[in-house]
This record gives sequence, C-alpha cells and structure tokens, in this order.
Amino acid sequence: MSKVIFITGAGRGLGTDIARQALGGGHRVVATARNPRKALDALGGERDNLLALSLDITSLDAADAAVKAATEKFGRIDVLINNAATFQAGYFEEISDAQMRAQIETNLFGPMNVSRAVLPVMRKQRAGHVVTISSLAGVIGQEFCVAYAASKFGVEGWMESLRFDLEPFGIRTTIVEPGFFRTELLVDASTSWAQDSIEDYAERTAETKKMWQSMNGQQAGDPAQLADALLKMIDLDTPPLRFVAGDDAVPAIEAKGREITDQAIASRALGTGLSHTDAA
Repeated sequence: MSKVIFITGAGRGLGTDIARQALGGGHRVVATARNPRKALDALGGERDNLLALSLDITSLDAADAAVKAATEKFGRIDVLINNAATFQAGYFEEISDAQMRAQIETNLFGPMNVSRAVLPVMRKQRAGHVVTISSLAGVIGQEFCVAYAASKFGVEGWMESLRFDLEPFGIRTTIVEPGFFRTELLVDASTSWAQDSIEDYAERTAETKKMWQSMNGQQAGDPAQLADALLKMIDLDTPPLRFVAGDDAVPAIEAKGREITDQAIASRALGTGLSHTDAA
C-alpha cells in the first residue's frame, strides 16, 4: 500500500537513499532539507509523488510549516522518519558548552520538534509510525563521541517512553540503531570538531581526529541496503520497537545486552534489600 513518508535530512546521505527507494516503491514522499533544491536534484527533479520542502529541524515553527504543506498536498502523513543529524566529535573537556548544546539541540530536540508537528496529524488519523534514527552510539558509549552519544542516548530514552503515549492512538514507534554505514555523517557539512584545545588531550585528539577522518567513505555498511531494509521494516504489521542494523551493530548490541545483564547480577548483593522495612 502506498504511504505518505515524511523524511528529514533528505538532501544527502541516508535520507536521500530512503527517499529514492520510497519513491521507487510507489510511496509519496515529503523530502525535507535545509536546502530543498539539493533534495530535488538528488532525487531526479519534481514529480507528482514528491514534495521537497525547506526544514530546519531546530525550529518548531519551521516543522509546523512543513507539516502543514505536506498535509495540504497529500492529505495525511503515515510515516515520519527522523533522520537528520550532525556529529560533534571530540573529548568532553575540549567540546565547548555551546557545541554540546548545539549537538543536543539538533539530534534530540530536532526530532522532538518534527514529531510535535506531525503527531496531531497521526492522532487525528488514529494511525501512523514514528521512526527515529539513533545509532550504535545510542546504546554503546565510544571514545571521542561523548556529545553524539549523549544526544543519541537521549533519543533512545525519549522514543522508548514515547511508545506508551502513542500506542492508544494506533501510532507505532521504532528506534533504528545503525552501525557504521557509508553515509555522509563524517563529511565537513555534518561533522564538527572540538573548538577548545587542552594540552593533556592534544596528542590523543590529533590521532583520533585523523582516524575518524580516514573512516569517511570506508565504512562497511551500504546505506542503500539500509534504506531498503528500513522500508521493509515499516511495511511490517507489527514493526519493532528497536531495529538494529549492520553487521557490526547486531553482535555489538547483543554483547552490550549481556554486559548489562552481568552488571545487574553483580549488583544484586549490594543493590537489593534497600527498601523501607514497611514497604510492601
């Protein structure tokens, strides 16, 4: 069945791949980007089942305007894919307060803004599916990723709890946890480096930054195949709360689950028996 799919960050990278495959599958697509011309060019130009819109996800007013334009053209929104994100790399002490706040503003409050705009439409329909792209870094903390991981761990908690709000209205939620895919997250337009410099970190920063830069275009994951898998996932009668994607991500998150279980077991002696004596 043809769906109306609203995608953020569709001007490049994974967002473009998702939009392209959705169009090829007969869906109607709202492709949003800061520069909608980029989305149109990447997707082969204007067509009846494509609406390219300008959207800065950090602006709730911009999100409201984009959703209004989408519903005026297509009448409904069946799937929201919160894809747009940036990567703030660096060690915590070298990342300025402004950089940290900007990371959270884009990667956490950005999807929240767009979801706030879309959810009244889905509630009226009593149907919909909110999909938010998290990351392997939303489950497993990694070196040089404190800001990015903080934003994606926030996405995980928000989305996992949001499902309870929305299930009574027939609205599904899915958190997508990709590993390393050859998207454009590591290009200059998406990646920022720590502004401050602290001598104790200088050598490690230089080495780690060089390593991250060398990864761009070398990641094992194919974003076109990820886009195909995402579209198959949203067609499921009961889509999963979490969709772990990537040959690296699946075993890594399996191992993280075992690690958390082991830590809970190890905590039992000191971590239990802490209730008031009059507690039921």
